Amino acid sequence: MEVDSEQYFSSYEDLDIHKLMLEDEPRTLAYKNAILNNKQYFKDKVVMDVGCGTGILSIFCAQAGAKKVFAVEASNLANLAKEIVKENNFENVIEVIHSRVEDVELPNYMKVDAIVSEWMGFYLLHEGMLDSVLYARDRFLKDGGEIFPESATIYIAPCSVPSMYNQWDNVHGVSMKSFSKELRVSKGSKPEILTIKPEDLLGTEVALCWINLREDESHDLNSYSIEHVVGASKNGFYQGLCLWFECNFPELPNGTGDSRTVLDTSPQSPATHWKQTVIVLPDQLEVEEGEPIAFQLEMTRADATSRRYNLLMTMLDPETIEHPLPCSCHMTTCILAKTFMKQQAEHAIAQKKEEDTSVLVDEEINDDDEDDN
Repeated sequence: MEVDSEQYFSSYEDLDIHKLMLEDEPRTLAYKNAILNNKQYFKDKVVMDVGCGTGILSIFCAQAGAKKVFAVEASNLANLAKEIVKENNFENVIEVIHSRVEDVELPNYMKVDAIVSEWMGFYLLHEGMLDSVLYARDRFLKDGGEIFPESATIYIAPCSVPSMYNQWDNVHGVSMKSFSKELRVSKGSKPEILTIKPEDLLGTEVALCWINLREDESHDLNSYSIEHVVGASKNGFYQGLCLWFECNFPELPNGTGDSRTVLDTSPQSPATHWKQTVIVLPDQLEVEEGEPIAFQLEMTRADATSRRYNLLMTMLDPETIEHPLPCSCHMTTCILAKTFMKQQAEHAIAQKKEEDTSVLVDEEINDDDEDDN
């Protein structure tokens, strides 16, 4: 069922949701570090926080030296944000605006130097608010202004899903495999939000899409698709596709290592409230290391204004689609291609060494000639 804007915003008045986000250290610290380690982007600048929630990101901006922060919040949580801003003595810097960003009018057609927003939903785009951020960019951001985060990538990898398979083999001495199968079938209409362990991944991830918040338009977000094949990284049971995302924040051109911030929600990174999104297969496939796993994934917005996406995953025959180069699977053509590419690389390295040696010899000869003269 589609959620309209009023329902969407009112759902964010639930304080338990904000408690969950505030307690999500990887999420909150990513924004804090990105802002406070890049103060040059904020000191004496005008900033807009799109969907400010409790106002914590706006306060980080004020702590970084912003002269003005417009904290925009469509839900009634704006009233609490005002109290929190006052509690932290930033009411002279932060102006909380209780409105959708699409309805905001800044004084004197003012433009802002930076936009910050925590807009991400499950698998990045589900029930997120990226469209509103792009609207704010087009209407309020100065040319050359910064967006935090500035880009995002969705990754996919095949995986095992023990919670949907293995744990039902023996329930207090009773086999529940039939129940497990029916459970998976019932979950087929929507993906599961689960925590996947690194050891449950069965292959190298591939990027479904890369979103550039500086340039992409709302219509660019309507659909993404990929056909891919990957060699299984180990023996195991292929039980689903795992999706996660990564966000990159701006960093100063001459910044130190501390100025670079990445928010990574992968299984290998500290857990976040987003967890991972898993498309669970109705039946598992046993795979051996190097065995090709082929699939197609289509992610399509339900309609032009929807905050929801439909995910369609199709299992493919690995012999009928093009493999990446190099490919990690054990099909003969991929092994031959990988061997050829390795030989070419080794030949190029050897040739470069010969050229470097030749140049060195020529220089030594020239030095000897000059000494003789």
